Amino acid sequence: MREIIAIVGWVTGIQGALGVAGRVFGDEPWGMLHNWWDVPTPLYVVLFLAGTGLAFYAEDAKRRQRARA
Repeated sequence: MREIIAIVGWVTGIQGALGVAGRVFGDEPWGMLHNWWDVPTPLYVVLFLAGTGLAFYAEDAKRRQRARA
């Protein structure tokens, strides 16, 4: 389960980063989210922060489980 949470976190974080980078360095957001929804820039920042936080939490949980074993 931790692997799935980590993957979802990384994908969400990457989509958020691509959205912010596209708005800052280009005319429209990059990634896949802008194909389905019109996401404002602050929400891309929130997606980046939440996704990377979730991914780091899951990776840390996997590391702690391996250390216990």
